[in-house]
Amino acid sequence: MKFSDILGNEQAVNRVRQLIDNDRLPHALLLHGDPGTPKLALARVMAQYMHCTNRSGGEPCGVCPSCRQHASLNHTDTFFSFPYLKRDDSSVCDDFIPEWKDFLAENPLVEDYQAWLSLLKNENSQPAILVRESDNIVRKMSMSAFTSKYKVLIMWLPEKMREDCANKLLKLIEEPFDDCKFILVSNNAKEILPTIISRTQRVELMRVPLTTIAQYMTGAYGIDMQEAMAMAATADGDVAQAVRLMHTDSENHEFHERFVELMRLAYMRDLVKLRDWSETIAAMKREKSRRFLAYCARQVRENFIYNLHTPGLNYMTREEEQFSTRFAPFINENNVERMFDEFTRADAEIQGNGNARIILFDMAVRTTILIKR
Repeated sequence: MKFSDILGNEQAVNRVRQLIDNDRLPHALLLHGDPGTPKLALARVMAQYMHCTNRSGGEPCGVCPSCRQHASLNHTDTFFSFPYLKRDDSSVCDDFIPEWKDFLAENPLVEDYQAWLSLLKNENSQPAILVRESDNIVRKMSMSAFTSKYKVLIMWLPEKMREDCANKLLKLIEEPFDDCKFILVSNNAKEILPTIISRTQRVELMRVPLTTIAQYMTGAYGIDMQEAMAMAATADGDVAQAVRLMHTDSENHEFHERFVELMRLAYMRDLVKLRDWSETIAAMKREKSRRFLAYCARQVRENFIYNLHTPGLNYMTREEEQFSTRFAPFINENNVERMFDEFTRADAEIQGNGNARIILFDMAVRTTILIKR
Protein backbone atom coordinates (compact mmCIF):
# COMPACT_ATOMS: atom_id res chain seq x y z
CA MET A 1 0.00 0.00 0.00
CA LYS A 2 0.93 3.65 -0.39
CA PHE A 3 -0.07 6.90 1.25
CA SER A 4 -1.99 7.79 -1.91
CA ASP A 5 -4.24 4.77 -1.28
CA ILE A 6 -5.55 6.24 1.99
CA LEU A 7 -9.10 7.52 1.55
CA GLY A 8 -9.32 11.25 2.27
CA ASN A 9 -7.43 12.72 5.25
CA GLU A 10 -4.66 14.35 3.24
CA GLN A 11 -3.72 16.58 6.18
CA ALA A 12 -3.16 13.63 8.54
CA VAL A 13 -1.28 11.71 5.85
CA ASN A 14 1.05 14.63 5.17
CA ARG A 15 1.68 15.14 8.87
CA VAL A 16 2.75 11.57 9.62
CA ARG A 17 4.81 11.38 6.43
CA GLN A 18 6.73 14.51 7.42
CA LEU A 19 7.35 13.11 10.90
CA ILE A 20 8.87 9.98 9.36
CA ASP A 21 10.88 11.90 6.75
CA ASN A 22 12.40 14.07 9.49
CA ASP A 23 12.93 11.07 11.81
CA ARG A 24 10.75 12.80 14.40
CA LEU A 25 8.00 10.23 14.76
CA PRO A 26 7.19 10.00 18.49
CA HIS A 27 7.79 6.72 20.26
CA ALA A 28 4.02 6.36 20.78
CA LEU A 29 1.56 7.80 18.25
CA LEU A 30 -2.23 7.56 18.51
CA LEU A 31 -4.24 7.57 15.28
CA HIS A 32 -7.86 8.10 16.26
CA GLY A 33 -11.17 8.85 14.58
CA ASP A 34 -14.68 7.54 14.05
CA PRO A 35 -15.23 3.92 13.03
CA GLY A 36 -14.77 3.47 9.31
CA THR A 37 -12.01 6.05 8.93
CA PRO A 38 -8.83 4.55 7.40
CA LYS A 39 -6.64 4.61 10.51
CA LEU A 40 -5.40 1.03 10.41
CA ALA A 41 -4.50 1.34 6.73
CA LEU A 42 -2.54 4.52 7.48
CA ALA A 43 -0.68 2.80 10.33
CA ARG A 44 0.32 -0.03 7.99
CA VAL A 45 1.57 2.38 5.32
CA MET A 46 3.55 4.28 7.98
CA ALA A 47 5.30 1.08 9.06
CA GLN A 48 6.06 0.14 5.45
CA TYR A 49 7.38 3.65 4.71
CA MET A 50 9.65 3.54 7.75
CA HIS A 51 11.10 0.21 6.67
CA CYS A 52 11.30 0.87 2.91
CA THR A 53 14.89 0.97 1.65
CA ASN A 54 14.08 2.86 -1.55
CA ARG A 55 11.51 5.57 -0.78
CA SER A 56 10.52 7.69 -3.77
CA GLY A 57 8.30 10.75 -4.01
CA GLY A 58 7.12 10.45 -0.44
CA GLU A 59 5.92 6.88 -0.94
CA PRO A 60 7.24 3.40 -0.14
CA CYS A 61 8.68 1.87 -3.30
CA GLY A 62 6.59 -1.30 -3.14
CA VAL A 63 9.32 -3.50 -4.62
CA CYS A 64 12.20 -3.65 -2.13
CA PRO A 65 12.44 -6.72 0.17
CA SER A 66 10.93 -4.78 3.08
CA CYS A 67 7.93 -3.63 1.02
CA ARG A 68 7.33 -7.15 -0.27
CA GLN A 69 7.41 -8.47 3.29
CA HIS A 70 4.87 -5.84 4.31
CA ALA A 71 2.64 -6.82 1.38
CA SER A 72 2.64 -10.42 2.57
CA LEU A 73 2.23 -9.37 6.25
CA ASN A 74 5.52 -11.05 7.17
CA HIS A 75 7.84 -8.17 7.99
CA THR A 76 10.20 -9.24 10.76
CA ASP A 77 10.16 -5.89 12.55
CA THR A 78 6.42 -5.21 12.37
CA PHE A 79 4.09 -6.63 15.01
CA PHE A 80 0.34 -6.42 15.50
CA SER A 81 -1.79 -6.46 18.61
CA PHE A 82 -5.58 -6.53 18.47
CA PRO A 83 -8.68 -7.65 20.41
CA TYR A 84 -9.06 -11.42 20.47
CA LEU A 85 -11.00 -14.15 22.24
CA LYS A 86 -9.65 -16.00 25.22
CA ARG A 87 -9.10 -19.68 24.46
CA ASP A 88 -7.13 -20.42 27.62
CA ASP A 89 -4.96 -18.57 30.12
CA SER A 90 -2.05 -18.44 27.68
CA SER A 91 -4.00 -16.92 24.77
CA VAL A 92 -2.25 -14.10 22.88
CA CYS A 93 -2.75 -12.34 19.54
CA ASP A 94 -0.33 -14.68 17.80
CA ASP A 95 -2.91 -17.46 18.19
CA PHE A 96 -5.15 -15.53 15.77
CA ILE A 97 -2.60 -14.48 13.15
CA PRO A 98 -4.23 -16.57 10.35
CA GLU A 99 -7.58 -14.83 10.96
CA TRP A 100 -5.82 -11.45 11.23
CA LYS A 101 -4.07 -11.91 7.88
CA ASP A 102 -7.38 -12.84 6.28
CA PHE A 103 -8.95 -9.73 7.81
CA LEU A 104 -6.26 -7.40 6.45
CA ALA A 105 -6.09 -9.11 3.06
CA GLU A 106 -9.84 -8.98 2.47
CA ASN A 107 -10.25 -5.27 3.19
CA PRO A 108 -6.81 -3.59 3.16
CA LEU A 109 -8.20 -0.03 3.08
CA VAL A 110 -11.29 -0.55 5.25
CA GLU A 111 -11.18 -1.47 8.93
CA ASP A 112 -14.44 -3.13 9.89
CA TYR A 113 -14.85 -4.36 13.45
CA GLN A 114 -17.95 -6.35 12.51
CA ALA A 115 -15.94 -8.20 9.87
CA TRP A 116 -13.32 -9.03 12.51
CA LEU A 117 -16.00 -10.44 14.80
CA SER A 118 -17.25 -12.59 11.93
CA LEU A 119 -13.78 -14.00 11.35
CA LEU A 120 -13.56 -14.85 15.04
CA LYS A 121 -16.79 -16.81 14.47
CA ASN A 122 -18.49 -15.34 17.50
CA GLU A 123 -20.29 -12.08 16.73
CA ASN A 124 -21.82 -11.96 20.23
CA SER A 125 -18.44 -12.05 21.91
CA GLN A 126 -16.48 -9.24 23.51
CA PRO A 127 -12.88 -9.55 22.28
CA ALA A 128 -10.22 -7.81 24.33
CA ILE A 129 -6.47 -7.36 24.59
CA LEU A 130 -5.73 -9.49 27.64
CA VAL A 131 -2.99 -9.38 30.25
CA ARG A 132 -1.09 -12.29 28.72
CA GLU A 133 -0.64 -10.20 25.58
CA SER A 134 1.37 -7.61 27.51
CA ASP A 135 4.10 -10.19 28.19
CA ASN A 136 4.06 -11.08 24.50
CA ILE A 137 4.48 -7.41 23.51
CA VAL A 138 7.29 -6.80 26.01
CA ARG A 139 9.14 -9.86 24.74
CA LYS A 140 8.89 -8.81 21.09
CA MET A 141 9.81 -5.17 21.66
CA SER A 142 12.74 -6.07 23.91
CA MET A 143 14.54 -7.81 21.05
CA SER A 144 16.78 -5.84 18.72
CA ALA A 145 15.43 -4.90 15.31
CA PHE A 146 16.37 -7.54 12.76
CA THR A 147 16.53 -5.74 9.43
CA SER A 148 15.41 -2.16 10.09
CA LYS A 149 16.19 0.87 12.20
CA TYR A 150 12.90 0.58 14.05
CA LYS A 151 10.60 -2.13 15.31
CA VAL A 152 6.94 -1.12 14.98
CA LEU A 153 4.01 -2.37 17.02
CA ILE A 154 0.60 -1.52 15.59
CA MET A 155 -2.11 -1.92 18.21
CA TRP A 156 -5.63 -1.88 16.85
CA LEU A 157 -8.34 -0.70 19.26
CA PRO A 158 -6.32 0.01 22.43
CA GLU A 159 -9.62 0.98 24.08
CA LYS A 160 -10.27 -2.75 24.35
CA MET A 161 -7.11 -3.35 26.31
CA ARG A 162 -7.73 -4.65 29.83
CA GLU A 163 -6.43 -2.49 32.64
CA ASP A 164 -4.03 -5.14 33.93
CA CYS A 165 -2.56 -5.45 30.44
CA ALA A 166 -2.21 -1.67 30.13
CA ASN A 167 -0.49 -1.37 33.49
CA LYS A 168 2.17 -3.85 32.41
CA LEU A 169 2.87 -1.83 29.26
CA LEU A 170 3.06 1.63 30.83
CA LYS A 171 6.81 1.69 31.39
CA LEU A 172 7.60 0.27 27.95
CA ILE A 173 5.37 2.84 26.21
CA GLU A 174 6.71 5.74 28.28
CA GLU A 175 10.38 4.73 28.13
CA PRO A 176 10.74 2.42 25.13
CA PHE A 177 13.95 1.10 23.68
CA ASP A 178 15.51 3.46 21.11
CA ASP A 179 14.43 1.26 18.21
CA CYS A 180 10.77 0.92 19.28
CA LYS A 181 7.77 2.71 17.79
CA PHE A 182 4.17 2.20 18.95
CA ILE A 183 1.27 3.14 16.66
CA LEU A 184 -2.10 2.89 18.41
CA VAL A 185 -5.23 2.87 16.26
CA SER A 186 -8.45 3.82 18.03
CA ASN A 187 -12.14 4.17 17.16
CA ASN A 188 -12.83 5.98 20.43
CA ALA A 189 -9.93 7.71 22.16
CA LYS A 190 -12.16 8.64 25.11
CA GLU A 191 -12.36 4.98 26.12
CA ILE A 192 -8.58 4.49 26.28
CA LEU A 193 -7.16 4.40 29.78
CA PRO A 194 -5.83 7.87 30.72
CA THR A 195 -2.49 6.37 31.75
CA ILE A 196 -2.01 5.12 28.18
CA ILE A 197 -3.36 8.08 26.24
CA SER A 198 -1.25 10.54 28.24
CA ARG A 199 1.87 8.83 26.92
CA THR A 200 0.99 9.33 23.25
CA GLN A 201 0.94 12.07 20.66
CA ARG A 202 -2.31 12.17 18.70
CA VAL A 203 -3.34 12.51 15.07
CA GLU A 204 -7.07 12.59 14.35
CA LEU A 205 -8.56 11.27 11.11
CA MET A 206 -11.78 12.74 9.74
CA ARG A 207 -14.74 10.97 8.17
CA VAL A 208 -14.19 10.33 4.48
CA PRO A 209 -16.11 12.59 2.03
CA LEU A 210 -19.08 10.92 0.37
CA THR A 211 -17.71 11.34 -3.15
CA THR A 212 -14.41 9.75 -2.11
CA ILE A 213 -16.22 6.73 -0.67
CA ALA A 214 -18.38 6.41 -3.77
CA GLN A 215 -15.38 6.63 -6.09
CA TYR A 216 -13.59 3.97 -4.04
CA MET A 217 -16.61 1.66 -4.22
CA THR A 218 -17.08 2.10 -7.98
CA GLY A 219 -13.39 1.41 -8.56
CA ALA A 220 -13.03 -1.48 -6.11
CA TYR A 221 -16.38 -3.18 -6.69
CA GLY A 222 -17.59 -1.88 -10.05
CA ILE A 223 -20.97 -0.67 -8.83
CA ASP A 224 -22.99 2.17 -10.33
CA MET A 225 -21.98 5.68 -9.15
CA GLN A 226 -25.55 6.61 -8.18
CA GLU A 227 -25.90 3.47 -6.08
CA ALA A 228 -22.48 4.09 -4.52
CA MET A 229 -23.38 7.67 -3.58
CA ALA A 230 -26.61 6.50 -1.96
CA MET A 231 -24.75 3.94 0.14
CA ALA A 232 -22.04 6.44 1.07
CA ALA A 233 -24.69 8.92 2.21
CA THR A 234 -26.42 6.27 4.30
CA ALA A 235 -23.08 5.32 5.89
CA ASP A 236 -22.36 8.98 6.77
CA GLY A 237 -18.63 8.84 6.10
CA ASP A 238 -18.07 5.34 7.49
CA VAL A 239 -16.31 3.46 4.69
CA ALA A 240 -16.79 0.07 6.35
CA GLN A 241 -20.52 0.66 6.74
CA ALA A 242 -20.83 1.70 3.09
CA VAL A 243 -19.15 -1.54 2.00
CA ARG A 244 -21.41 -3.54 4.32
CA LEU A 245 -24.45 -1.87 2.77
CA MET A 246 -23.23 -2.89 -0.66
CA HIS A 247 -22.80 -6.50 0.42
CA THR A 248 -26.20 -6.51 2.12
CA ASP A 249 -28.13 -4.70 -0.60
CA SER A 250 -31.07 -7.02 0.12
CA GLU A 251 -31.55 -5.24 3.46
CA ASN A 252 -31.68 -1.85 1.75
CA HIS A 253 -34.29 -3.21 -0.66
CA GLU A 254 -36.31 -4.62 2.25
CA PHE A 255 -36.14 -1.30 4.10
CA HIS A 256 -37.32 0.54 1.00
CA GLU A 257 -40.32 -1.74 0.61
CA ARG A 258 -41.27 -1.34 4.29
CA PHE A 259 -40.93 2.45 4.05
CA VAL A 260 -43.15 2.54 0.96
CA GLU A 261 -45.68 0.31 2.73
CA LEU A 262 -45.73 2.59 5.76
CA MET A 263 -46.33 5.71 3.71
CA ARG A 264 -49.09 4.14 1.62
CA LEU A 265 -50.91 2.73 4.64
CA ALA A 266 -50.51 6.03 6.49
CA TYR A 267 -51.98 7.91 3.53
CA MET A 268 -54.97 5.51 3.50
CA ARG A 269 -55.17 5.69 7.31
CA ASP A 270 -55.51 1.92 7.48
CA LEU A 271 -54.86 1.45 11.20
CA VAL A 272 -55.45 -2.30 11.16
CA LYS A 273 -52.76 -2.89 8.56
CA LEU A 274 -50.49 -0.32 10.26
CA ARG A 275 -50.72 -2.39 13.42
CA ASP A 276 -49.62 -5.45 11.44
CA TRP A 277 -46.85 -3.38 9.86
CA SER A 278 -45.64 -2.33 13.31
CA GLU A 279 -45.47 -5.93 14.49
CA THR A 280 -43.49 -6.90 11.38
CA ILE A 281 -40.90 -4.17 12.03
CA ALA A 282 -40.75 -5.02 15.74
CA ALA A 283 -40.01 -8.63 14.82
CA MET A 284 -36.80 -7.48 13.11
CA LYS A 285 -35.23 -7.26 16.59
CA ARG A 286 -33.83 -4.11 18.09
CA GLU A 287 -30.68 -3.30 16.07
CA LYS A 288 -32.21 -4.04 12.68
CA SER A 289 -35.35 -2.06 13.51
CA ARG A 290 -33.14 0.86 14.55
CA ARG A 291 -31.30 0.66 11.22
CA PHE A 292 -34.69 0.73 9.51
CA LEU A 293 -35.76 3.84 11.42
CA ALA A 294 -32.51 5.56 10.46
CA TYR A 295 -33.27 4.62 6.85
CA CYS A 296 -36.75 6.14 7.15
CA ALA A 297 -35.39 9.38 8.61
CA ARG A 298 -32.94 9.64 5.72
CA GLN A 299 -35.69 9.01 3.18
CA VAL A 300 -37.75 11.85 4.66
CA ARG A 301 -34.78 14.15 4.25
CA GLU A 302 -34.05 12.95 0.71
CA ASN A 303 -37.66 13.35 -0.41
CA PHE A 304 -37.90 16.86 0.98
CA ILE A 305 -34.73 17.85 -0.91
CA TYR A 306 -36.01 16.09 -4.03
CA ASN A 307 -38.64 18.83 -4.29
CA LEU A 308 -35.87 21.37 -4.89
CA HIS A 309 -35.15 19.71 -8.26
CA THR A 310 -31.39 19.84 -7.68
CA PRO A 311 -30.10 16.31 -8.38
CA GLY A 312 -26.66 17.03 -6.95
CA LEU A 313 -28.19 17.33 -3.48
CA ASN A 314 -29.86 13.91 -3.51
CA TYR A 315 -28.33 10.55 -2.66
CA MET A 316 -30.82 7.88 -3.70
CA THR A 317 -30.67 4.51 -5.37
CA ARG A 318 -32.56 4.21 -8.64
CA GLU A 319 -35.31 2.28 -6.86
CA GLU A 320 -35.70 5.01 -4.23
CA GLU A 321 -35.68 7.76 -6.84
CA GLN A 322 -38.41 6.05 -8.84
CA PHE A 323 -40.69 6.09 -5.78
CA SER A 324 -39.77 9.68 -4.93
CA THR A 325 -40.98 11.03 -8.26
CA ARG A 326 -44.51 10.43 -6.96
CA PHE A 327 -44.03 10.57 -3.21
CA ALA A 328 -41.80 13.63 -2.69
CA PRO A 329 -44.62 16.22 -2.86
CA PHE A 330 -46.10 14.73 0.32
CA ILE A 331 -42.96 15.75 2.25
CA ASN A 332 -42.96 19.51 2.61
CA GLU A 333 -42.14 22.38 4.95
CA ASN A 334 -45.32 21.67 6.95
CA ASN A 335 -44.39 18.15 8.01
CA VAL A 336 -40.73 17.38 7.26
CA GLU A 337 -39.34 18.31 10.69
CA ARG A 338 -42.11 16.61 12.66
CA MET A 339 -41.90 13.46 10.57
CA PHE A 340 -38.12 13.31 10.92
CA ASP A 341 -38.50 13.80 14.68
CA GLU A 342 -40.99 10.93 14.89
CA PHE A 343 -38.49 8.48 13.44
CA THR A 344 -35.61 9.69 15.63
CA ARG A 345 -37.83 9.64 18.73
CA ALA A 346 -38.90 6.06 18.00
CA ASP A 347 -35.27 5.08 17.53
CA ALA A 348 -34.29 6.60 20.88
CA GLU A 349 -37.15 4.88 22.69
CA ILE A 350 -36.33 1.48 21.18
CA GLN A 351 -32.68 2.00 22.09
CA GLY A 352 -33.90 2.59 25.65
CA ASN A 353 -35.54 -0.87 25.63
CA GLY A 354 -39.09 0.41 25.18
CA ASN A 355 -41.80 -1.87 23.82
CA ALA A 356 -41.09 -1.82 20.09
CA ARG A 357 -44.63 -2.78 19.03
CA ILE A 358 -46.20 0.08 20.97
CA ILE A 359 -43.53 2.59 19.92
CA LEU A 360 -43.75 1.71 16.24
CA PHE A 361 -47.54 1.67 16.12
CA ASP A 362 -47.67 5.05 17.86
CA MET A 363 -45.18 6.41 15.32
CA ALA A 364 -47.22 4.95 12.45
CA VAL A 365 -50.45 6.56 13.73
CA ARG A 366 -48.73 9.93 14.03
CA THR A 367 -47.49 9.51 10.46
CA THR A 368 -51.10 9.23 9.25
CA ILE A 369 -51.71 12.73 10.61
CA LEU A 370 -48.48 14.23 9.25
CA ILE A 371 -48.55 12.73 5.76
CA LYS A 372 -51.52 14.91 4.67
CA ARG A 373 -50.30 18.21 6.06
